Amino acid sequence: MIDFGFDKIALIGAVALIVIGPEKLPKLARTVGHLFGKAQRYVADVKAEVNRSIELDELKKMKTDFEDAARNVQESVRSEVDSASAAFQSDWNSITSGLTTDGNGDSSSGYDPAPLPPPSYSKPKKNWRLKRGAMPQWYKQRHGIRGRAQSGAARVARFRPPGLGQR
Repeated sequence: MIDFGFDKIALIGAVALIVIGPEKLPKLARTVGHLFGKAQRYVADVKAEVNRSIELDELKKMKTDFEDAARNVQESVRSEVDSASAAFQSDWNSITSGLTTDGNGDSSSGYDPAPLPPPSYSKPKKNWRLKRGAMPQWYKQRHGIRGRAQSGAARVARFRPPGLGQR
């Protein structure tokens, strides 16, 4: 790249001052600065886009590697489960073959399990339309919090001794 030292920049500035003139030099410097800034932003955007594409390629490669590893694990687990279920089935058949039939081919035990009935739906025991407070009822009862508000007259009538009757 071109090596610009302080002396070369000063020489270029002096020539520009003479050729362009002192009136137009600040406006030209501003324009050159704007263009230089745009060029820098454009180069930075291109670099960022290249970096993003490189990272995207790396992520795609990592994704395919991960999918291959997951597929291999799935196949190995499936083969192990299949071999274990085949071994279990063969052992189960050998055990149950002696129980269900005797030498004549007849069933020695008359056990034939009946299928279980399907579970029936039971309605929840809550009244969902009823508005409930956030504090549980047992807590209110234990700590003496009033559950229902009464007017003064209703409270007097409730706690009036039985011998006093009403007028």
